[in-house]
This record gives sequence, C-alpha cells and structure tokens, in this order.
Amino acid sequence: MTNINTNTQQDKRASGNIFLVGMMGAGKTTVGKMLARQLGKTFIDSDEEIQKRTGVKIAHIFDVEGEEGFRQRESAVIQDLIKLDNIVLATGGGVVLKPENRDALKRNGIVVYLKSGVNDLWQRTRNDHNRPLLQTANPRAKLQELFEQRDSLYADVADSIVHTGKQSVQILIARLIKKLNSPEQSLPSSHNMQTLNVGLAERSYQIHIGQNLISQPELLLKHIPHKRVTIVTNTTVAPLYLEKLTNTLAGNGIQVQAIVLPDGEQYKNSASLNTVFDALLSNRCERTTPLIALGGGVIGDLTGFAAATYLRGVPFIQIPTTLLAQVDSSVGGKTGINHPLGKNMIGAFYQPQVVIADVATLNTLSDKELRAGIAEVIKYGLIRDLPFLEWLELNIEKLLQRDAQALQYAIVRSCQNKAEVVGVDERESGERALLNLGHTFGHAIENAMGYGVWLHGEAVAAGTIMAADLSRRLGWLTEQDVARTKKLFQAAGLPISGPQLDTEKYLQLMGLDKKVADGKIRFILLKGLGQGIITDEVPAELLKQTLESCSA
Repeated sequence: MTNINTNTQQDKRASGNIFLVGMMGAGKTTVGKMLARQLGKTFIDSDEEIQKRTGVKIAHIFDVEGEEGFRQRESAVIQDLIKLDNIVLATGGGVVLKPENRDALKRNGIVVYLKSGVNDLWQRTRNDHNRPLLQTANPRAKLQELFEQRDSLYADVADSIVHTGKQSVQILIARLIKKLNSPEQSLPSSHNMQTLNVGLAERSYQIHIGQNLISQPELLLKHIPHKRVTIVTNTTVAPLYLEKLTNTLAGNGIQVQAIVLPDGEQYKNSASLNTVFDALLSNRCERTTPLIALGGGVIGDLTGFAAATYLRGVPFIQIPTTLLAQVDSSVGGKTGINHPLGKNMIGAFYQPQVVIADVATLNTLSDKELRAGIAEVIKYGLIRDLPFLEWLELNIEKLLQRDAQALQYAIVRSCQNKAEVVGVDERESGERALLNLGHTFGHAIENAMGYGVWLHGEAVAAGTIMAADLSRRLGWLTEQDVARTKKLFQAAGLPISGPQLDTEKYLQLMGLDKKVADGKIRFILLKGLGQGIITDEVPAELLKQTLESCSA
C-alpha cells in the first residue's frame, strides 16, 4: 500500500530526508541504520537525540515530567531535526500524536510507516524493560491499545507503508529502496551534492559532498559572519585551488588572508604551527575570524590545532582536497601535530564548523595519494560495514579510474560510518578507537622510516594486513579472510607488508602509540570481516610472529 501526496512531493524529495514512523518494536532503528548506510545518508534516532540533550534516559523523563513533558521535548527535537538534509530519522512511537509533528514530517521528507502486527510487536518488546508505556500490569493489552490509537495516524502521515512481518531485514531494505526509487518517490541522484550530519549536540555540523563545491559560496558564507577569513594551505594545493577559493569568497565581500606552508608530513610540526600563529598575530586576527583548512590531512590537522589553541579557540572550516582527508581526517575533530618521538602526540579534539568535500579536487590528486586514501576507505568495510567491503571488492577499479559516481559513493559511505562512530564516542573513550585499524603498526612504520617517506595511507595498508595476520593467529580470521583482505589491498596498489625492521624496533615504536594504557598496547583487530575489536590481550609471541612474517 502506498499513499502519495502529489502537491508536496517535489519539495519533500528535495531535502533527501526519510522519516520512519511506527510502533515501538517495529524496527525503526535497525532498518534506519541499514537504510541510511545503503543510501549514503546520516542516521538519527530521535529518542537518542533527546537523551543526548537532556543527559538522562527516556524512562527518567517519563518519571519526572510525565508523558506530556516528554512529548513536548520530543516535538522540540523533531522541529530541529527536520531542518537537516539527507537524513534517515527514526522517530519515537508516539511522535504522531501531536498534529504539529505530523505536519512537520509530511512537509520535510518522505515518511515511511513500518507496520507490524501486534503479535510481532509483542514478541519484540516483551523482554524490553526500557519502554515506559509498557510498564503496566498488562503490557500486552497496553500494546494493543496503543496500536489501535496510532495506526490510522501513522497511515495518514505516511507516503509509503511497508509491512515488516518476519522477513529478513536485508529483504525489507531492498523492498523499501525499490519503493523509494519509484518515479513518485525517487530520491536525489548521487550526482548531486549529498549532506551528512555529525550529531554532537551543540557541536554538530554538516559534511557536504559533491562536485565543484569550492565554487559554491552559500556553503561557506554563513560560517563567516564578520567578512574576514584566513586560509591555510600548502605549496602543492595553493596553485590549484587557492585562487578559486579566494575569488569565491572575495566576490562576496570576504577579506581573505592566506598562509601557504611547505607540503609534506615532515612539516606537520611545531615550526609550521608557529608559522600559522605568527601570521595570525601579525594580522591581528580575532576570535571571530575562521581558519579554513584547504588541503590534505596534514593541513587539516595542523589548522584545526591552530584554531583550537589560538586565542583559546577560533572557528575553523575543513575543505579537504585528498581522498584520505575527505573520508577520514577532516571528520571527527581530531587535530594535532607530530613530535619526533611519536605521530599525532600533541593535539586536541576540536570540531569544525562544516566540512566541504569537493570530489572534483581528486582529479588533480596523484595516483599514489589516491591509493593512500583508498586504504582508509577499505578500513570502514573491515571494521563495521561488510556490505561496503563487498561493494569495494566489486568497484575498486572504478575508484582507481576516478569514476566520479563511485568516488562520491565511497566518500559518502565512509563519512557516514565515521559520523556514526564519532556521534557516540567523540573523544575516543571506546568505539571510536576502532577507526584506528592498522594505525598502531602504521604509525610505527611512519616513525621508523621518517615522516613522509611512507604516505600515511600506505603505512595504514601494511599495518592493516599485520592486524589481519595477528587476528588470524588469535583464531578470529581464517586464512581465506586474510587472503581476501590482501587481495583487495593489492588490487588498490597498496603495500601488504611493512619495511624490514628489527622486531624490537617495531615494539619500541608501537609502545609510543596514543592507545597505550597502563603500559599495554591496545590493538584494533578483527573478530571477523566487518567486525572490529579493541584488545590489549595479545600474546607477545604471536605479535612477534606477525611482525616477522609481515615485514618485507
């Protein structure tokens, strides 16, 4: 069954938003996460957003404020979230009770009702004690009552109704995408700009991904309120894009100052940082003067750290021009510089105002740098997104050939994975450490060889194979899994072994890693393909075997 409101359909499609409604237990969160990942959108759960803003569980809000108090908070959150673009929003079961919520959902996206029978809903919720409305003497009867109250409201607001039943989630997602891609409800083409949201409450920001975005001033102007900005770039990127960006800004009345640093990982140091500070102080840049990082990961990390510390914090904007920076370092707020004794050992968590990933800038990227970026793309498939890993195996040649649609899809999917992780673990106290797959080994390689001799992505590639080999020795991966991983990195033209260093040298350098805790190295390994794990329980003998067998 499909209901279509033809009067507003064009406007609804323009936002790229999909809103999931339905009863508790209908699978909105599970379906929403998978659907967002498949379509390259940002997933948001309205209940989780309420908990982030209040700092307490939903059940506590019900206890203190009652259902009406919760509904008011829910409506406020919905009104904020519908202003975003390109999101998949899983709403709370009672969101349709307020007319203003129904109207807002109808006007700002495609609404999908995930419908389940009461028996199925009861089977999924009966052991869940975190549902305040079901904490009654007869929860099964309460569920029936809620369904009868809300079913017609869900149907009224919905553009599509999808019956969940007992089918697999994968089949349900395929059916849903087919419906969404029908002529009446088609979503924006992947050739258009796509926007993701990094959900960090008041520090939330958007990632814009598309072609020729540097020439679109509207993406930047709202983040430069006082008509003055400083661009930090390097000697490689400046001849390519500095004039274009400067003209975009100057044509809209923005006063532009540029700082051009030498290019290379070896310049990600305190001397370069002080060069930035000298320029900012000499030009009397104020707290309202944003810094724009125009370049790869080195420029992004260094500029972000300068922004975090100059005048105790000024705004900054990321415009990454390498694949590695677009899929990884520009997102998440990690900033910093290197020290002779360790990579990224001095820095701060400091989020940008916006990230603008112009896919067209990858056309001027060297093949070597492009491959280095693909290493970080593959990482997301290995640690948490097996369907993406399978897509990469089928499409790696398209990425190497710089197919625009394939590159944009890979960037969106990678950024979506990272945004989901950062949204729940901004400061790397838990799950975010999974994003460092291959980095403990890789940073040791970079340090040993001298910063810039191996590109970061090359070192990560070799380090990832080491992590896979160690995972096999621990009994978590099969020989076939490791061979499959090696084959993908080889197809991307990336190294699958590290340099031949003394084992003790490797161990010494790995001991300098930021993830060391209580004197023990924390490793990011694989419990299976698509399933990363953090552990410090690695037998020394197995680690030495990996280092010896995976060094050229």
